[in-house]
Amino acid sequence: MSRAPAMRTVPFDGLSAAELDAWHALRAANPALDSPYFHPGFAAAVHASGRPVHVAVSTRDGGIDALVPHHRDGRVLRPAGWPGADFQGPVLAAGTPFRPLGLLSRGTGAYVFDHLVEAAPGFGPWVLGRRPSPYLDVTGGLPGYLGRASRSGRDNMNQARRRAAKAEREHGTVKFEADSRDRDALALVIALKRAQYAATGAADYFAEPDRVRLLESLLGARDGSFGGVLSTLHAGPRLVAAHFGLRAGGVLHWWFPVYDPEFARLSPGWMLLRELVAAAPTLGVDRIDLGRGEDEYKRRAKTGETWVCQGLVTRNPARRAAAVAMTRARAMVRSVRTRTHP
Repeated sequence: MSRAPAMRTVPFDGLSAAELDAWHALRAANPALDSPYFHPGFAAAVHASGRPVHVAVSTRDGGIDALVPHHRDGRVLRPAGWPGADFQGPVLAAGTPFRPLGLLSRGTGAYVFDHLVEAAPGFGPWVLGRRPSPYLDVTGGLPGYLGRASRSGRDNMNQARRRAAKAEREHGTVKFEADSRDRDALALVIALKRAQYAATGAADYFAEPDRVRLLESLLGARDGSFGGVLSTLHAGPRLVAAHFGLRAGGVLHWWFPVYDPEFARLSPGWMLLRELVAAAPTLGVDRIDLGRGEDEYKRRAKTGETWVCQGLVTRNPARRAAAVAMTRARAMVRSVRTRTHP
């Protein structure tokens, strides 16, 4: 008879070689965890950036059956990389049961999630909302994508080709680099992203220095199976658009896209995305995850979507009621925005 699982928590850098090997093996045994966010390299980079990551290690019958990397914020646990982790959940083999309440120990009051993969077992009672997370199937590069894309996606990609030709006529040779190691270009990406946050009134993700260090660390991460990918598009000497994302195996996650506002009329984001889709076979990529969101370009570009969940695990009814009210309020705001800006 199988015994109930036991759970211990250790700092990421306290994991043994056997526990890291188990992490890789469990992830490989579950197709739902092929996102780079589930690779131990992501948790390692977050931990090294100065934001401590702890890992709940679940064992059953003498073997490791699940790992949950997280941050501890007072009495609340959050997934490693919060708020920048676009896919979250326990690392376990497909079909393995999991008891989320087991995370609540040693004074922990809640485990909060906002991008939980829908396939995560045991979390159903704790989910308060679901939102789509679109992706591009780029198997076969640009021809393969165009064969699967919607009419809107094809039209935008064709427009991007014409606009790239226009950019070349007006500003100089258009050059795309799919996997740049240029740290100065990364610094410019971060500066442009911060300017975008300021212009739109969004919270500045990079206001925390550890998040800048995280991207710098990920840019240098190259172990063959995981790393940061910086893609740049120039017209003459000018950086028109760029993107910093994460890759693990055949999956590239679209994370921080930016463009120079002076080139806005040329839809530089679409120009960059087209080049990245075309370069996918060279990068060894067959899917680009766009991340959760109702952005218009994601709706047009996607070839499919998965779902991610928001909610919290807690034994406190008052805390859960407050989370339910907040989730409903945010859903109402999104609904109003959608009706106002179709």
